[in-house]
Amino acid sequence: MGSKHKLSELQLAILRVLWEQKEATVSEVHAALQDRGLAMTTVATLLSRLEKAGVLAHRSQGRQFIYRPMVSEPEVRRSMLADVTEMLFSGDVTAMVSQLLSARDVSADELARVKALIEQKENEARLNGEGDAR
Repeated sequence: MGSKHKLSELQLAILRVLWEQKEATVSEVHAALQDRGLAMTTVATLLSRLEKAGVLAHRSQGRQFIYRPMVSEPEVRRSMLADVTEMLFSGDVTAMVSQLLSARDVSADELARVKALIEQKENEARLNGEGDAR
């Protein structure tokens, strides 16, 4: 998963449509994004560029291209979050998590889930012989 995905918000919106629908034509993606007021040609151009970047692929059905994602949502999240962590926090995960927790109100349920994730990572580290995960 060493691939780097630097996607704009609009490109991510297109990918979300395809992740949800599994595959779609230009007109189906255009319809799903109708609230953005994009021209059909703009959507077609964006899909074509994403395909050239290896993020999408297509198959032909008659005269229509049916696009499908070639990357998963978790893969894109991992890649883009790694870029943000490196760019804004010099790779310091502790600083990034601290910023996330202080940037907005965090519910008790969200904090419990974060604690559970930390415990899970600590257990994995112990099982893998990595000693103290902190």
